Amino acid sequence: MKLAISYAFFALLATMANIASQELAISVYEGTFGVPFSVLVGTAVGLVVKYVLDKHYIFRFRTRDAMHGGQTFVLYVLMGLATTAIFWGFEFGFHHFFASREMRYLGGVIGLAIGYIAKYHLDKHYVFKERTA
Repeated sequence: MKLAISYAFFALLATMANIASQELAISVYEGTFGVPFSVLVGTAVGLVVKYVLDKHYIFRFRTRDAMHGGQTFVLYVLMGLATTAIFWGFEFGFHHFFASREMRYLGGVIGLAIGYIAKYHLDKHYVFKERTA
């Protein structure tokens, strides 16, 4: 139960970092590609925050060296492609159907929550397990 609470808390922190980064990005650039740009920035920031928290506090994973660390991060990103599609689908879907910033962010939060549940299982079984290099 403690692990689930910690994971949920870290998912919340990463979600807040994602949404805050989106808001900052959209305030810097509101042009034609402002929304996609902000979502991309938020995704990148949330990804790094979640990776660091998951690696150290959820899975207590230690890399052997820089090469192993890089491979682990690449695998983490690859496992996140499907979950990112879920997140983006909800965020862009809400943006399209409701046409408001608040509803876009709500869609993003819902998509992130669903994606993080799936991501935990992918990471547990494929990313943060001891592998041979």
